[in-house]
Amino acid sequence: ITVVTWNVGTAMPPNDVTSLLHLNTGETNDADMIAIGLQEVNSKINKRLKDALFTDQWSELFMDVLSPFHFVLVSTVRMQGVILLVFAKYYHLPFLQDIQTDCTRTGLGGYWGNKGGVSIRLSIFGHMVCFLNCHLPAHLEKAEQRKEDFATILHMQQFEGRVANGILDHDLVFWFGDLNFRIESLDIRFVKYAIDSNILSQLWEKDQLNIAKSTWPVLSGFQEGPLNFPPTFKFDVGTNKYDSSAKKRKPAWTDRILWKIKGGSTGAGGRRPSRSVLSVSQLCYCSHMEYTISDHKPVAALFAVQFASKADKPPVEIYVADEWSRPEQAVVRYKMAAGFHRSSWDWIGLYRVGFRHPKDYVSYVWARSDEGERCLEKQLCAQVMFSEEALPKGKGEYILGYYSNNSSSIAGMTEPFQISLPRSEEGSSPTDSSGSSSEEEDDSTLVLLAPKSRSPSPGKMKRHRSRSPSLAKFQGLILRPSSRDRGTSRSPSPQSRRGLPGDIPTIHLPQEEPGGRAAKAKESGRATDGQEGSSFYQTAQEQSRSRHGAADKPLARADPRNLGLLPALRLEMIDQALGRRRESADQGYPCQRMSPTSPLSSSTTPKEGGSP
Repeated sequence: ITVVTWNVGTAMPPNDVTSLLHLNTGETNDADMIAIGLQEVNSKINKRLKDALFTDQWSELFMDVLSPFHFVLVSTVRMQGVILLVFAKYYHLPFLQDIQTDCTRTGLGGYWGNKGGVSIRLSIFGHMVCFLNCHLPAHLEKAEQRKEDFATILHMQQFEGRVANGILDHDLVFWFGDLNFRIESLDIRFVKYAIDSNILSQLWEKDQLNIAKSTWPVLSGFQEGPLNFPPTFKFDVGTNKYDSSAKKRKPAWTDRILWKIKGGSTGAGGRRPSRSVLSVSQLCYCSHMEYTISDHKPVAALFAVQFASKADKPPVEIYVADEWSRPEQAVVRYKMAAGFHRSSWDWIGLYRVGFRHPKDYVSYVWARSDEGERCLEKQLCAQVMFSEEALPKGKGEYILGYYSNNSSSIAGMTEPFQISLPRSEEGSSPTDSSGSSSEEEDDSTLVLLAPKSRSPSPGKMKRHRSRSPSLAKFQGLILRPSSRDRGTSRSPSPQSRRGLPGDIPTIHLPQEEPGGRAAKAKESGRATDGQEGSSFYQTAQEQSRSRHGAADKPLARADPRNLGLLPALRLEMIDQALGRRRESADQGYPCQRMSPTSPLSSSTTPKEGGSP
């Protein structure tokens, strides 16, 4: 497990963080998990609004860097400028369960989130582990306040479940962040002399955190490696030179990484192992002086964790052929463990090798069928099938993952397998398998594609568009004719798709609908083909189905992809506008589209292979 903490001082992300994550050295390339804690991420109002709609730039950076190394974002939590991200190798995902997050504000008496702690807890191979990222009060004289805030965070953060309700109830706790502990008593000139002379041991005994570990009961049991690197605060931004401003801040080890093993923890199966069963060895504890964008230096630690036992059987086992070369081979068989709690909204996603997070799928199919229900009751294998339209064309390596709606995590994963399907003819949709001729297509539907999102998949997969859990960075435009009968439907009926003479086109902003059927589009007899292919083309008829299927469901879970940012625009001649002013208001906003993670309601059952 690699743990990183960095106070980024509201700076923009650097171009490369490979060395910080220890990805470029052979002996550490075998890391299974990476936890990254950031503090002072830019959280001004305009930046927070943007980050609420789109993934923040720091998270995008780490996902982009780690996905080629087969790391997938397991969970993330943010409280203003404090962010925590946990990544794991994709083949470990089924064994990471019971994932929960929490945050505690301690700034301004608990009303402001500039200070406090955020946490992610999860079960790793059957053992409870908690990652806690904190930003505690600053300044030399605030040591007691730091103690009180840390105690408040430990007391306030509570998790659901039968075990490990509090942070210290977990088998293993990693506590890190900008803890802001300073060096007492010593003069700044002596501190700098000790740093320059590399006699850091003379500063350790005056470090407030080292003193507190032996005097504060709340820190009992927390361990830390030796501070064999220079103090990480405070530097002139852009340099490796300590504070030269008028304030002349004394250097200090403010950025720290500690861990605690629960004494007498219970292992898998309920038995009580000996204290030596769970062991943690720190392989590396260092700062990274090469990063100069902040007045803090990032700190990284590498741990080897040995558990008592290992839950080596995933909740869901998926079986698939080694290669799909024909659409009829896209059959998926899966079997659930006896204690697994399934949901009607579970789904199986098809991912490219190198995917970034559980929602970064190419397509999906609902893990539900009438025959499958009977099979699951008898603990037999159920079977679902991907439609031809949902399959990617061309050659590539893919992975199937079973997404559990109850646990919001992947419960089953396959090994990589090949998909090699012939590409569509030029000018047609790569996912269109309807076989209809271009003459039968709707000339009135056209999607104007905008530039790519800032969060593409790894560079070697140019044609793959990442489906981020946030909104696409830019929306396209759909131009389609409007129906003359505006009192019955907001979109044209199937009979009037070509429109009547005199119809005025309407401009709408579409929402992405993963897994939906795609159709070819033409304008003035010419086929449109973009870099992403034409998987984004959707007919007005399908838009109508999607709109009527989702707009009337009050229990639809909010999903960023379902938000309409701008109202629709209707273009009319001036004489028509005067006569239809009231009617034009009924054109409404972009239709709500659903994703497999935002079901309509608990009473609605998804159809096999259908679009939600």
